[in-house]
Amino acid sequence: MGTDAFGRDVLSRILFAGRVSLTIGVGVAVLATAAGIVLGMLGGYFRALDAPISRLIDAMMAFPDILLAISLVAIFGGSVSNVIIALSIVYTPRIARIVRAATLVIRELPFVEAARALGSSTVTIMRQHILRNIVSPVVVQATFIFAYSMLAEAGLSFLGVGVNPSVPTWGTMINEGRQTLDQAFYLIVFPGLAISLAVLSLQMIGDGLRDALDPRLAKEA
Repeated sequence: MGTDAFGRDVLSRILFAGRVSLTIGVGVAVLATAAGIVLGMLGGYFRALDAPISRLIDAMMAFPDILLAISLVAIFGGSVSNVIIALSIVYTPRIARIVRAATLVIRELPFVEAARALGSSTVTIMRQHILRNIVSPVVVQATFIFAYSMLAEAGLSFLGVGVNPSVPTWGTMINEGRQTLDQAFYLIVFPGLAISLAVLSLQMIGDGLRDALDPRLAKEA
């Protein structure tokens, strides 16, 4: 894959940048999923909390993802941990909306009413009866957030507001290669292919999990 303007091996930097991007993707997927499950279950199960949590989710989703991420990174500062926190805040509403909608349906089902009548505590009902029944859609959405966060991180790094420029990421490599595009176009092509293949792979995994975990789709197949 050649070398860049400073004589550094492009393949080695792409591999190292992939580790950074995958770390960010995993961190965002875990944090956003955890926070989304908490917010969604609280809003879906407790009627008094539904309105304020729903308004908070709607307000956050009213902002374009990249603009909100840029604002948060500008506040927190550019580092791997801060990018993970910023993108987790951006993508938490996606999980929260799915969990809230599922919780609203499940809390009215007969087996939940039976558990409530038998004296089960709220925590027990939410953990054993609701959480177990929303795992499938949450896992599928988490894989999509994994892909979205890697793409968003590349966009932030390309704009120069993401991870510290001294840390190689795919977005940073594309930004650096843009300066020598006429002489070495491959400095943009190879990192771009890495981003595309990673995101495409995660999207395919998400589609496969959705087909495998949805009993209706499995029955049709």
